[in-house]
Amino acid sequence: KRLQYMETGSQGEAENIRKTIQDLFRQTCILQVKYDPVTLTARDNARYQVCLKHREFIADYLSVIGCELVHDPQDHLFRITGDGAAIEKMSLTTTKLLLLFFALGEITASAQTDSLPNITKTSNGKLIDPIQIHEVVVTGTRNETDIRHLPMTISVIDRKQIEQSMQPSILPILTQQVPGLFITARGIMGYGVSGGAAGGMSLRGIGSGSGRLMVLIDGHPQYMGLMGHPIADAYQSLMAERVEVLRGPASVLYGSNAMGGVINIVTRQLHEEGVKTNLNLGYGSFNTLQSEVTNRIRKGGFTSLISGSYNRTDGHRRNMGFEQYGGYAKLGYEFSPYWNIRGDVNVTHFNASQPGEVTDPMIDADQSITRGMTSVAVENRYERTSGAVSFFYNWGDHWINDGYTANPDDKNNPKPYRFDSHDDMMGISWYQSAQLFTGNRLTAGVDYYRFGGKAQNRYVEGERNGEREHIVDKVQHEIAGYIDFRQDISHWLTLDAGIRIDHHSHIGTEWIPQAGLSFHLPGSIELKASAGKGFRYPTIREMYMFPPKNPDLRPESMWNYELAFAQRLLDRRLSYGINVFYIDGKNLIVAVPRAGATPLNMNTGKIDNTGVEAEAAYRIHPHWSVETNYSYLHMDNPVLGAPEHKFYAGAMFSKNRWTVSTGLQYVANLYTDVDHVQTEDFVLWNINGSFKVTEWFDIWARGENLLEQRYEINAGYPMPKATIMAGINVKF
Repeated sequence: KRLQYMETGSQGEAENIRKTIQDLFRQTCILQVKYDPVTLTARDNARYQVCLKHREFIADYLSVIGCELVHDPQDHLFRITGDGAAIEKMSLTTTKLLLLFFALGEITASAQTDSLPNITKTSNGKLIDPIQIHEVVVTGTRNETDIRHLPMTISVIDRKQIEQSMQPSILPILTQQVPGLFITARGIMGYGVSGGAAGGMSLRGIGSGSGRLMVLIDGHPQYMGLMGHPIADAYQSLMAERVEVLRGPASVLYGSNAMGGVINIVTRQLHEEGVKTNLNLGYGSFNTLQSEVTNRIRKGGFTSLISGSYNRTDGHRRNMGFEQYGGYAKLGYEFSPYWNIRGDVNVTHFNASQPGEVTDPMIDADQSITRGMTSVAVENRYERTSGAVSFFYNWGDHWINDGYTANPDDKNNPKPYRFDSHDDMMGISWYQSAQLFTGNRLTAGVDYYRFGGKAQNRYVEGERNGEREHIVDKVQHEIAGYIDFRQDISHWLTLDAGIRIDHHSHIGTEWIPQAGLSFHLPGSIELKASAGKGFRYPTIREMYMFPPKNPDLRPESMWNYELAFAQRLLDRRLSYGINVFYIDGKNLIVAVPRAGATPLNMNTGKIDNTGVEAEAAYRIHPHWSVETNYSYLHMDNPVLGAPEHKFYAGAMFSKNRWTVSTGLQYVANLYTDVDHVQTEDFVLWNINGSFKVTEWFDIWARGENLLEQRYEINAGYPMPKATIMAGINVKF
């Protein structure tokens, strides 16, 4: 019967079935979606479609050797389970079928062992290393990789979690779900820039305010060309399929600004044929409105996504309004199973006001900011090699009124000028990854970046009306090459090592190495050890703008040493992990006071951070799940927005039409001011819920800070007490 089934199809179809069964044994699972290296864009997995089409036949075949084909529709994957059977005792029918597979693939009988699972058995025939399913990530390596084989610590937030957060911004859920990461906030919506801004990102005490933490979109760097830091309001949920956070230096693959880690936003697309449109509307506290509409199309090799959003709030304080317009579009075309091209563009504009500290309120402190990015990539994917060449361009226009204090006794009058800047960043990246031999993956690539901009004070009133006061006009370049080598030394050990040589047009050349080991132990245990260097070039602001400027600055650098342990139990329903790290940094750029002169930026700072991070998740029942994470951070030199303790515990219930999730977050010794050493402790209770009225219509609601905690994240900027949002989600 099995032989007849194979003969009814074409030779190509039979070959696809053979390779799919090979992959089921060789890999931990077959995912519906795979992420391409470098561009990190999602693509349909042809092997998954083969499993769907020939599911009955493949399941029948696997049953002969004591295995079961399992389809997990929630995680969108196929996997195999079961005790298996000794290869030498396979039935005659199975042997014939395997011979047919190899004949169709022009593979000799001597290669049969490569197509069969490497099963280690006890005396009673039970597996001692059963097949498990693990996350596939792309941020820690330019090639799509099973997370077990990477020595880095990576957290993944998928689309389902992003949607359940019901937030227009990606950042709040990252603070909640990623141990060691904290992102500052000042209100119900919006982060702003310049004075009084929030959105500062701190990972293990390494802050993004000076460009030490990098944000990527599909693997491309996103930061302000003059200041060197990411712009928090530019990262909206509408564009994200998933977010991967690499906790620790990623400078080997991503260069300067990835010193403390990276947040990689992987953009969305439609994975199945058809057209889908989604409309989300919400309204709540402080006259807050959030809205988003998204259309996705897939027809043959063509894919498209167009999304737009409008968000606004009055804020919980006077002069704290925020308004944002956003749009994202993405087009792709697959020329063949091996080549495709894609391009995208994202633009966001926001108007923000900052009210100043409660003890010293501000008037007219307004900002008008436009940020944009676009990219084009041509990608290739073959069985043993894959790669891409891509071009990206980011830009921004900032118009800022610094405002003045509301105190009538203060002589700080309205400013007659506005800060006006334009910055951009252009880059070209090439990479190719190849499997040279069994268990090996070698990746080599080249990056070129051009970044900079100009800034001025533009006078809009008074005696100097119409004049422009020059601040800076600079462009700088970076070019780098890197190699990453990964080798499975045995079934229980993987070695990963890489090195980057990076040249800056003003600073010079840096060498950046990293290495790590991953041990795959019995009992689904993973043990990892790694050491890596991170670095950061001085920004244009630090060298050429404002009084502390110093053009003779040197690069900052740090070493991160880490041990990590993880395990999955109870048929993967329970997972937990813990890791410890030590960070040793030098040459940090700080503004040093000088007698009789303005401060001067100098390489005198140090980092000496140690910490522990832990996380666990347990699916108690198909309808119930719980999760928790905790991080402890000790800093010899405290930094803003970095808590000593951060703990989160959450639970989710989902059955029929209802989905409800709730969580408690505890933050202790959060530094809100390091000059006068102010810290905050607080506990936040949030709850989200949705009800599916019909297949195409949902209603949802979320409540935040339901314990009505009084607390500050930015000193002098109290956060709102309890807030509520509710809305609808329409799919058609």
